[in-house]
Amino acid sequence: MTDDFARLRQQVAGALGSDVGAPLGVAVSGGSDSVGLLTLLNEWRLDGGPELRAVTVDHGLRPEAAKEARAVARLCDGWHIPHTTLEWQGWSGTGNLPDAARRARYGMMAAWATKAGVPSIAVAHTADDQAETFLMRLARSSGLDGLSAMAPRWQQGGVTFLRPVLGVTRDELRSLLRARGVGWFDDPTNADPAYERVRARQVLQALAPLGIEAETLGDVARNLADARRYIEAQVALAAQDVARIEAGDVLIDRSKLSELDPEIARRLLQQAILWISGAEYPPRGPALKRVMRGIDAGDSATLHGCRFLIRADTLRITREAQAVAGLTARPGEVWDGRWRLSGPAMEGAIVAALGENGLKHCPDRQNSALPAASLRASPAVWQGQTLLSAPLAELENGWSVELVRRENHDFAALISH
Repeated sequence: MTDDFARLRQQVAGALGSDVGAPLGVAVSGGSDSVGLLTLLNEWRLDGGPELRAVTVDHGLRPEAAKEARAVARLCDGWHIPHTTLEWQGWSGTGNLPDAARRARYGMMAAWATKAGVPSIAVAHTADDQAETFLMRLARSSGLDGLSAMAPRWQQGGVTFLRPVLGVTRDELRSLLRARGVGWFDDPTNADPAYERVRARQVLQALAPLGIEAETLGDVARNLADARRYIEAQVALAAQDVARIEAGDVLIDRSKLSELDPEIARRLLQQAILWISGAEYPPRGPALKRVMRGIDAGDSATLHGCRFLIRADTLRITREAQAVAGLTARPGEVWDGRWRLSGPAMEGAIVAALGENGLKHCPDRQNSALPAASLRASPAVWQGQTLLSAPLAELENGWSVELVRRENHDFAALISH
């Protein structure tokens, strides 16, 4: 299939790579961006690309959404692409609606993909989205990480999400759809200045006479991403030299840490915090800088669900007991995002934090490499008020504990590279 849009198809295929899993999921809302992506992927499929599975999330926030989902289903049916509509009914009416809808959308799509055997999902974030995001983050005085280009892929719920049209503009996709005679829906909220992204879009249009367009800001974001990758490589080298893992804690040589460039040291601590806490976002800069000053002064601290324990020559970063109080899982499930306990089947057994009370019932805890502060936040097996096992506190009773990889925050891998 050769025409004026062959370049776009090649660009999308190149962004996805030859190793993209099949079938490939496609998130399609009914707007021009996602329908344009679906059109390009369908043409690639007909030319030897992977089989497709389309998914639409109806957030239930607009009466037109159900109609739009049905129209997407008809389009997919005409192209012989299996389609699924997922309905979200979880909006409480309070809080940040766009953020809640985004979290729900990706969570539901990841669950759908896992059940349907779809290893990856392509989403239609365009060059315009990247430029708008850049302006929004610029308004918040974001640093290098915030202003860098959107990641071309990321993991969530064991599913890989892909952004193959980051280098394609919205106008290019609409030109494709007009040429193919394929329609789309315009969400009225995309013209509502009450939304930050709409205001950013308007600013981008106003900047065009200066030559500041989506492609320009995309180039800037990619340049910043190159700089970020270089710094991240330096952080990895530093981590291998100054840090090690001990039973889920991060131990850092204080003397070597003090010799690092402050930005490298900050990012190293940030990565350790994210790995231990599992938080989606790192702590705010001023809070982390206060902790860093405390480390230099020899003061222990608590931040972002983690404890910083100072010893003569070592900084130990461990989980904060209060952050996991009340958190439970069934045996065999992952607890606190990174621990899995397995053992004999026992009715009513749950995994929860050992806590101060459990620690008192571990007579051999002194043989553990971990201090009491770490053990209190460690996983244990309980049956009601009875402690069955606490492997990290040397109370095994036939149970074993495994430290599993935390999605998107693998500090252990950083050290081993």
